[in-house]
Amino acid sequence: MKTNGKWNKYLIAGLVMTIIAVGIALLGAFWTPYSTTAMSAAEKFCAPSLSHLFGTDNFGRDIFSRVMRGVGTTILISGLVVLISGIMGILIGALTGYFGGLLDEAVMRLTDAVNGFPSILLALVIISILGSGRQNVIISLGIVFVPSFIRIVRSEFIRLRDADYIARARMMGVGRGRILFVHILPNIFSTFWVSVMIGFNNAILAESGMSYLGIGVQPPDASLGNMLSDAQGYLALAPWYALAPGLTIVWIVLGFSLFSEGIRRLQG
Repeated sequence: MKTNGKWNKYLIAGLVMTIIAVGIALLGAFWTPYSTTAMSAAEKFCAPSLSHLFGTDNFGRDIFSRVMRGVGTTILISGLVVLISGIMGILIGALTGYFGGLLDEAVMRLTDAVNGFPSILLALVIISILGSGRQNVIISLGIVFVPSFIRIVRSEFIRLRDADYIARARMMGVGRGRILFVHILPNIFSTFWVSVMIGFNNAILAESGMSYLGIGVQPPDASLGNMLSDAQGYLALAPWYALAPGLTIVWIVLGFSLFSEGIRRLQG
C-alpha cells in the first residue's frame, strides 16, 4: 500500500470505492429493499426519504433498489467484456508478437482497420446486426475491445522474445508453448493488469451508453444506462431520478481509475 515509503492514496481510495461498488453489486444480486419491477401509482416521483433513499421513479419503483441491481448488471457485463477481449487479446497478441511474419502483418492491418472506426460506432454496427440485448452487448463490445489488448500483448512479447532467459530456454529445448505461456506471459501481467482496469472502465461507459440509447439491457431489467435514459424526461420534476444512476456511474469509473493509477504507481 506504500510507494517509496509513502501511503499510496490512489490505491487506497480506489480500492475502497471498488469494494463498495462490488459489494453493492453482490448484495443487489440476492437482495434489494424493494422489488425492482413492482410498480405503484400511489408512489410515483416520491422524493428521497428514509423509506426510499433515492426516491422513486415514474412507475413508483424504488430507485435505490434498481441502482443496486443496475450496478450488478453493469459490472457483470463489463467484466465479461474484458474477460472475452482479454483472453482473445492474449492468445492473438502472444502468437503475433512471438512469431511475427505474415500472421503478424495481417493481424496488425486488421486491428488498424478496426481502430479506424470509433469503438462505440463499431459496436452499434455489430449490435444492429445481432440485435439488442445483454448477450449481444457483451459480444459486440468484446469484439471492439480485442484490438487494444492485442497491441499491448504483442508489444510485450516482442520486447521479451529475445531476452537472455528466453534464449537460454530455447537452447535447453523448451517447447514454444511453454516459452509463450510459462516463461513470457507471467512477465507481462504488470503491464497488462493496468490495461485491464482501463478497459473495464471503458466497458462500463460503453455499456451504459448503449443501454442509454435503448440497444443494451432492455426494460424491465435495471441498468444504470437505461435508468438515465428514462430519467431524462423528468429532470425538472424529479432530478433525483437522474442523479442516482449518474453519480453511481461516476463512482464506479472513478474508483477503478484510482485503483489502476494506484497499481501503476506501486509498480513504479
